[in-house]
Amino acid sequence: MNYTLKSSVAALALCGLASAAIAEDVKIGILLGFTGPVESLTPQMGASAELAIAEASDSGLFLGGQTISGKRGDSTCIDSSAATASAERLVSSEKIVGLMGAACSGVTMAVLNNVAVPNDLVMISPSATSPALSADTDNGLFFRTAPSDLRQGELLATVLLDRDVKNVAVSYTNNDYGKGFSDSFVAAYEQAGGAVTLVAPHEDGKADYTAEASALSVAGGDLLVLLGYADQGASGIIRASLDIGGFDQFAGGDGMHSEIIIKNFGSDLNFFGIVPWATGDGAERFTAIAEKAAIKADSSFVREAYDSTALLILAMQAHGSTEGYASSVMDVANAPGELIYPGELAKGLQILADGGDIDYVGGSAVELIGNGESAGTFREFESRDGAFETLRLLGADD
Repeated sequence: MNYTLKSSVAALALCGLASAAIAEDVKIGILLGFTGPVESLTPQMGASAELAIAEASDSGLFLGGQTISGKRGDSTCIDSSAATASAERLVSSEKIVGLMGAACSGVTMAVLNNVAVPNDLVMISPSATSPALSADTDNGLFFRTAPSDLRQGELLATVLLDRDVKNVAVSYTNNDYGKGFSDSFVAAYEQAGGAVTLVAPHEDGKADYTAEASALSVAGGDLLVLLGYADQGASGIIRASLDIGGFDQFAGGDGMHSEIIIKNFGSDLNFFGIVPWATGDGAERFTAIAEKAAIKADSSFVREAYDSTALLILAMQAHGSTEGYASSVMDVANAPGELIYPGELAKGLQILADGGDIDYVGGSAVELIGNGESAGTFREFESRDGAFETLRLLGADD
């Protein structure tokens, strides 16, 4: 083989390597509790994140035509070690450049501290709501599209008092989410004149909750507030309460807004609560694209999952790189700029590529405040005739 031929072969090999490098997907991690106490919610959330990824990737407009893929990891929701290991795998093996997740607050904090911060990895959670995540210790890397439980606790107290519920017992799942939610609710409820007969944590994963239900029943109250998970201990306490003739009316928050409640207890269950929610053009447009993809648009946190993923992608586009783009998340999430709705990621990518500004509204009326907090709106819901019915929306003025 002469020198010219060798050079040509080498050049072709280099071109092939370059083409392979260009063709490799940009990878975004999807870290949710696909097993554990929120496993009835996360399949829809994961599918919603993948919907945003496919929409942006198929546009051909992301960072000069690069494609994007999602890589799933299981946080379990409750096992910080497992969540950390899953996130580390996504970083080391999958080479992700952004993380959508996690779903639950305790494991989110573990992944943020042990994986995201050491690896300078941007992390946007659709559903980790503990007030502890508001602490400014994340190096500007953590954001969330669901509002803090500090606000959720205040609004749940308002809903109960508006219903003339003057005294309650409270049971919360014994983790960061449950404790933070409970502290916020009890403080707001008592400050507004309500009385709490008992505040008791419960452990998830038990076979029987008769003892917990009995203690809460003895303490008394107009109803039982359950700040936990529909797939786990909170449902167990409802079952035990009904079996022993204790409480027959229940209230809860986002972790209880699941079809599993209807499935387990039927249409006669007296249950109401609040959950992060949004209406308007963004919500309607998300419903339209979700239904086409066979995603349940009214399932908890599916809009937030789509929006979290979209924000990662749009922030990279605004920064012009998959590295060091954390500061661009707030820029694309808020005014000024052209409003961008679900199904319009190509439009947003083009505007950013042309040097313009966008204000991403998404399906959950995204507005980030402070150090990446969601301003958030909620809906009051009630179990009626085998479904959750919206009674009213609760926003910034409530």
